[in-house]
Amino acid sequence: QMKLVESGGGSVQAGGSLRLSCAASGRTINTYTMAWFRQGPGKEREFVATISWRTDSTVYADSVKERFTISRDNAENTVYLQMNSLKPEDTAVYYCAAQRTAYTDTYSFEYDIWGQGTQVTVSS
Repeated sequence: QMKLVESGGGSVQAGGSLRLSCAASGRTINTYTMAWFRQGPGKEREFVATISWRTDSTVYADSVKERFTISRDNAENTVYLQMNSLKPEDTAVYYCAAQRTAYTDTYSFEYDIWGQGTQVTVSS
């Protein structure tokens, strides 16, 4: 069974940057589509970004396009989320997720493996 562990969260001022990491163990991520979701205070969990294992194609939520970049390093068995130009509304717990299809799905129910989350706080 695959286990996912996120890291890299923290507190940053608006306009700053953070890079989140999601380290996988138990299985290699080579044949898993990986994604990031987030859940802000009092909000539903929402899709952020995903990357396909087959094509490396990516999909982003409109709210993070041009600011966030998802990438994967299969050799390191790790997925990253580079977050630039952070805004207070990006404050949330960020979760890494994985699923076996090659589709860049944006719904949380499509993903069956989840990490425990890492907190990102952006102050104005």
